[in-house]
Amino acid sequence: MKKTIISIVKYLAFLFIGLFLLWLVFRRIDIYQVVDQIVHANYYWILLSFCCAILSHLARAARWNILINQLGNKTKLSTTFYAVMIGYFANMALPRLGEITRCGVLAKKDKISFDSLFGTVVAERVFDMIVLFTMIFFVIVFQLKLVGSFVNKHIFSPLSSEFSTNITPIIIIGGIFIMAILLTIFFMKQFMPKISELSIYTKTKEFITGFFVGIKTIYKLKKKWLFLFYTFVIWFMYFLMTYFVFFTMEATSNLTIIDGITILAIGSLGMVAPVPGGLGAYHFIVKAILVELYFIPSAIAASWATLIHTSQGVLILAVGALSYFLIFLQKKKTKNELS
Repeated sequence: MKKTIISIVKYLAFLFIGLFLLWLVFRRIDIYQVVDQIVHANYYWILLSFCCAILSHLARAARWNILINQLGNKTKLSTTFYAVMIGYFANMALPRLGEITRCGVLAKKDKISFDSLFGTVVAERVFDMIVLFTMIFFVIVFQLKLVGSFVNKHIFSPLSSEFSTNITPIIIIGGIFIMAILLTIFFMKQFMPKISELSIYTKTKEFITGFFVGIKTIYKLKKKWLFLFYTFVIWFMYFLMTYFVFFTMEATSNLTIIDGITILAIGSLGMVAPVPGGLGAYHFIVKAILVELYFIPSAIAASWATLIHTSQGVLILAVGALSYFLIFLQKKKTKNELS
C-alpha cells in the first residue's frame, strides 16, 4: 500500500513538472496562432515520418532479438515488435514502465525469464545512452560557433557581469560549496553502513552495476556488426523522423541536416526526462533550440514541437493498442492449437 501511494505521488509530481514546462512554453504565445500553424501543416511529411518511426521500431525489435538469442532463447520478430510497441504505449502513461511492460509481455508470451529479458533491455539502454551522448558531443563540436555564441550570450556573459560586481558573495558561496563537498565525504565515511541501507544508494549502485554489465553483454555478442547495423538504422530513422517534419512548415523548411541532428540529439534529453511521454520537457527543449539557435518565431517553434511530439504520440498509441490486440490473438491461437 505504501509503495503504491509513493508511486502515485511520484507520477503526479512528474506530471505536474511536465505540465508546468508546457505552461512555460505556451504562456506568452497566441494559442490560435499555434492551432493555425498545426492545421495548415503539410501532413504528407508527417506520414513519411510515421514510416520512419515504424522502421526504427522494427529495427529495435530485431536488435533486441539478437540479445535475447544470445541467451539461448528464440523469439519471432513480430512478437518482439508487439512487445516493444506495447512498452512504448505504457511509457506514455508512466515513465520507465515501458521497459518492465515489454519484458513482462514477452516473458509471458514466449515463456522466457523476466530477469534475463530485463537484463537485455538494460544492455540496450546503456548502448543507446552512449550513442546519444556521443551525438550530443559531436553536435557541440561541429556547431561550436553557433552553440558557443548561445552559451556565451546566455551563460558566460551574465556570469562574468555578476562576477565583476558581486565577487565577495561568489567567494562566500564557493567556500560554502567546497565545505559541503568535504562534509559529504566525511559523513559518507563515518556512516557508510547506514547509507548503504538507503534505497537511493541501492538504486544508484544497481544502475552503475547494470551499466557495466550492459557494456560487457554487448562486447561479448556473436553478432556485433548486425547489432551495430540495427543501432544505426534506429538512430538514422529517428533523424529522418525529425528532419522530414521540418518540411511541414515554411518557417522550418530551410533547416539543414545538421540542424536536424542537433534537435534530435538535444531534444532526446526531453524524451528521456522522467515525465509521462516527454510531455512538456520535449516541448521546452525543442522550442528553446528553435528560438535561440535558429531564430524561429516562438509561436512557430512551439507549434513545430507540438506537431512532432503529438503526431508520434498518436502513432505510438495506435500501433501500441493494435499490438496489444494482435498479441492477444496470437495467445488465443496458440491455446486453440494446444487444445
